[in-house]
Amino acid sequence: MPAATIECKTQPGPAYPPATGLRLHPPYRFPQATPEPGGPCPSAHGNAPALPGRRTFLAQALATAGMLSLAPGRVFSAAALLVANVTGLYSIEVARIEAPVTTQDVSRLVRAWPGKVAVGGGRYSMGGQVALRGGLHLDMRSMNRLVSLQAIDKVVRVQAGMRWRDLQDVLDPLNLAVKTMQSYSNFTVGGSVSVNAHGRYVGHGPVGNTVRALQLVLADGSVLEASRAVHAELFSAAIGGYGAVGVITEVELDLADNVRIERALTRVPLHDYVRHFEQQVLADPACVLHNADLVPPRFDSPTATTWRKSDKPLTEPQRLIPRGQRYRIEKTAIWAATELTSLRRKVIQPLQAGSHPVLWLNHEASLDVTEIEPLNREHYTYVLQEYFIPKRNFVVFAQGMASILLRNAVQAINISIRHSPPDGVSLLPWAKEEVFAFVLYYKQETHAAAQDVVARWTRELVGLALQHQGRYYLPYQRHATTEQFNQAYPEAAALRELKRSVDPLGKLSNELWAKYL
Repeated sequence: MPAATIECKTQPGPAYPPATGLRLHPPYRFPQATPEPGGPCPSAHGNAPALPGRRTFLAQALATAGMLSLAPGRVFSAAALLVANVTGLYSIEVARIEAPVTTQDVSRLVRAWPGKVAVGGGRYSMGGQVALRGGLHLDMRSMNRLVSLQAIDKVVRVQAGMRWRDLQDVLDPLNLAVKTMQSYSNFTVGGSVSVNAHGRYVGHGPVGNTVRALQLVLADGSVLEASRAVHAELFSAAIGGYGAVGVITEVELDLADNVRIERALTRVPLHDYVRHFEQQVLADPACVLHNADLVPPRFDSPTATTWRKSDKPLTEPQRLIPRGQRYRIEKTAIWAATELTSLRRKVIQPLQAGSHPVLWLNHEASLDVTEIEPLNREHYTYVLQEYFIPKRNFVVFAQGMASILLRNAVQAINISIRHSPPDGVSLLPWAKEEVFAFVLYYKQETHAAAQDVVARWTRELVGLALQHQGRYYLPYQRHATTEQFNQAYPEAAALRELKRSVDPLGKLSNELWAKYL
């Protein structure tokens, strides 16, 4: 077993109170990856070549005018002041972009900026949740360092801009794993906490259940440590709060053991799915991951995928999925599934059902979102929506959702079903009680008329969820009406009150909260 504790330091500066027992030592930093679509702009910071004379003069002039940042992080040209998201829809024109590398940088930037500030990580939220028109955008992806790791206690602390995949590189040699995260590893840890993300982990619920402590920068630039015991209100409001009360700069998380898992696929009648899940999955302590897929055109026959602990020999020797793959075959298959609706039911699912791979949990948890992206986004893009429905209304909602999708000719790829126990952590919970999540993945054309059509049937789905005592997820396109938002999240009144006490001028905001909060 390697040493029990790995300890690192982000940057020299004032000592903010870390979580109990964590000390800080020299830096651990991951190399910068090649920019990806919707990713960070090219840097003029660090080892990048200096700007030629004329460009240097222009950059300095823009910085003097407050349009461009020269320090402490990356420099962005005037042409880079559109903040995009993974879908390519709803890019936001901002006044300035900063890429801080330390908590001190964030504190200084928030304190000095005279207008509003929004925070972004991997930019996988799809409706302006990471930016505000005319505001300062804090691009957190350069804050990607490990702060400390206590392997024996299974506790890790990271900067908020670290991606799950980078954390997996640290954990896997210790045979440790992330306890709860999304199905794909590209997201930043702080972004996942801000949206209170969830994955396929049986019985775990949202990622907030695994968060021990947060370091926050408030609207006045002050820095504090929040946990269930200290500043508990801010801790709850920051988890699933989309940056409303503070900028998350560090996250302390519980970890789990890396284990071998084996996949099994089962076709289940829609009316029997809840019973099947409770008896065959939730009640079985060997079950680690689970989801079910509903596919077009009828969305009436769930295919349940369950990963159970296994002692069998590995069928996949790789411990983590290799980085940098292009996934052209997978992308083409998804495109074909939207054009040939019988392909998945008649070809792909039978092939999967005959396979029982055995691999490491970390391998399955290191999926790359690139594999489900479109071949290009010139004319269409792939988008998500998600609805959380109490189990007593599972069947009637599933049938109603299918009816709306069929009536509106939605090009759905699939509906993935997951489960969550009640969320007792977040101030703004999407799981007020035990729920099943319906994750809709669909193809959407990019022109304005198509967006209007999507907005109409999305409000139908939101209304259907509300009719069945459910809620909808907030990281996606902002098509719900203000009345629908207030009905889905009555706890927003408490969030507004808390925000007034810590951010009376509404400095921390984004397009989501500009509309609803």
